[in-house]
Amino acid sequence: MPSLEFTLPHWMYWLGLILFPVLGMIMARRAKPDRAQYSTPLGYMILITGGILGLHRFYLKNKWGLLFLPIFAFVLYANGAEREARSALSDADNTVRVAEKTIAREGPRVESAQAELAQLQADFDAAEEGSFTKRSAEKRLTRSKDRIETGTERIAEARAELETAGPIAQAAADKRQFWSNAARFTFFALLALVALDAVLLPAMVRNANAKLRASGEDEIDVIPSDQVEDTKLDSDYAENWIDKMSLYAGEFVSYWAVIAVVVYYYEVIARYVFNSPTNWAHEAMYLMFGMQYLIAGSYAMLTEAHVRVDIFYAPMTRPKKAIADLATSIFFFIFAGTLLVTSYIFAFDAIAVPSGNGVVSDWARGDLSFGQALSSFSTSEITDPAIRWGEISFNEWEVPLWPMKWMMVVGGLLLVLQGISKIGKDLRAVMKGA
Repeated sequence: MPSLEFTLPHWMYWLGLILFPVLGMIMARRAKPDRAQYSTPLGYMILITGGILGLHRFYLKNKWGLLFLPIFAFVLYANGAEREARSALSDADNTVRVAEKTIAREGPRVESAQAELAQLQADFDAAEEGSFTKRSAEKRLTRSKDRIETGTERIAEARAELETAGPIAQAAADKRQFWSNAARFTFFALLALVALDAVLLPAMVRNANAKLRASGEDEIDVIPSDQVEDTKLDSDYAENWIDKMSLYAGEFVSYWAVIAVVVYYYEVIARYVFNSPTNWAHEAMYLMFGMQYLIAGSYAMLTEAHVRVDIFYAPMTRPKKAIADLATSIFFFIFAGTLLVTSYIFAFDAIAVPSGNGVVSDWARGDLSFGQALSSFSTSEITDPAIRWGEISFNEWEVPLWPMKWMMVVGGLLLVLQGISKIGKDLRAVMKGA
């Protein structure tokens, strides 16, 4: 199988976290079509991301998509057999290497002991009985005989292992080559089917839309407003600019969940189809989810999604709820304020680490004034891969960690602002009594 050597560039990671949610928010606000229909751009997107599974045909309700599944399943099976053969080959090669090292090490030792055995025997025979020389000669003679016996046994065992492991290694190598070729050629056949469908897709979309119109299934049912349940929308919570900012922040980071689906899908395909697991997918996603958790805190507070003891709180009237919220807000601000201050310290320290060699890190460490840092800043501070602004991860991807820590500051600030907005609402509720 061909391998995937792609490593996500840092700039693409951070740019994707910004642009994808913006694109998602724009698309979510588009006018909805009057009639349902299949989309050619969407079909191509599904073809690119899931074409090897035939998902584009399933999207168009085309049963020929079932043809892709057994072919893809065979690729997975062949790759699994190739991995097993590779593991067996590695074990056999390791056995061969150990055996060869044993023979190379013990052979000269045995030969040396055999060469000096006659002299040691003569020294033992010539020594006076009961003397120290006799006992010393006996010890040397015994050690030499033990060395010969032990070395001979190890060499015999090593040669037996070589005779056994050699054929196993050759069989494993042949098996690995067979299944690797099978997976490769089958995958190329799958790619040929995907390429063919890339040409046929516009016609397939037209045919699917024609069938949809002929069956009358393209009509969109509109529920009358008087039949819609009285459900409070997220936008109904926004009463001021702080609420709107929290609302937009929550909506923005919600689209990151879609990025996670795409990245983990890529990781699964890379690992099990191409035998090329990535060194960046897992770290990229847990950093992203950490930032999502922090930034969405104010949104959860705005929409009352945080956990509370409703057995006492729910039966209260609005003014009593407001009084309870005001009384407990002191604990909230202790937490939110501590989060904001400590995260600011963490974020600043992350930029000021000694490994940072950019002007931003120099300024954070106090080596440059703000004016000097601003005047020294250039595009190379962003484009030069040798420049590090601060803390980076310890694995091979080496992604900067300081942006995530600054998102802790953003999350803490949003939380504090939302707490202020909540206090204002509670005070109004208490004063108005409703």
